[in-house]
Amino acid sequence: MSTTPANWHPDPMGRHQLRYWDGAKWTEHVSNNGATAIDHLDGAQPVTMSTTAQQVQSQVQGDGWRGAGLSAAGTTGGGTLWTEPIIVVNQKAKVLEVISQYAVFDGAGRQIASVNEVGQSTAKKVLRVVSSLDQFMTHKLEIRNATGQVDLILTRPRKVFKSTVVVENGAGQEVGRIVQENMIGKIHFALQSGGQTLGAIKAENWRAWNFRIEDATGNEVARITKTFEGVLKTMFTTADNYVLQIHRQLPQPLLALVVASALSVDTALKQDARGFG
Repeated sequence: MSTTPANWHPDPMGRHQLRYWDGAKWTEHVSNNGATAIDHLDGAQPVTMSTTAQQVQSQVQGDGWRGAGLSAAGTTGGGTLWTEPIIVVNQKAKVLEVISQYAVFDGAGRQIASVNEVGQSTAKKVLRVVSSLDQFMTHKLEIRNATGQVDLILTRPRKVFKSTVVVENGAGQEVGRIVQENMIGKIHFALQSGGQTLGAIKAENWRAWNFRIEDATGNEVARITKTFEGVLKTMFTTADNYVLQIHRQLPQPLLALVVASALSVDTALKQDARGFG
């Protein structure tokens, strides 16, 4: 179809009615009965949520039950993980957590990324349901931006006591690590890159719901706050929702480690703190 102009055509994958051809290649844009969506060619599906923009804004502004209480001013940026001052991470609610899935929004409620756990075997999924061995398993999260490209890869290797999250860019090159430093008390992690400590994550309560993120000098540069969408949802599902507020523009790789902290809070930070709740 190299001579075919850009347009909608029957989906060659057979998964949708139409798929968009940009004049050179098939894209991730699909359509069914006039409703457009994203379906990546490699089969990696974005996380779809029933969350509305108003619900996300309520989390940010603190209008909901025990919301984050953040300022509504200056809540939007450039539309990417690297340009937004506020990032809202909403876990897909499910009674039994077998695969970690998150949708990531900006402060106005526009989805800017999705998080999927990858590389799980069937046996591992079964173990996650019938046992409490989750913390002893390796977890790998793939973060894709709105265009479907991989921005970050987060791997938390299996651990016995303290855990580490290895942060890689989309090309698989290590950016840095989030390293657990204590086992008793309010949990905290070091943000490390190239053998240097760039900052720290410090839980502000024993249940590890809120985290203060500092730079190497001890100044707070960001904050992770758990938000709630309702008592029943919190009680009967494993959904955890967080708001990351970045106070000022941060240099790389500190920015990547701060963003990775919010995206891995339930897989690494929160799981390791459950025993202290």
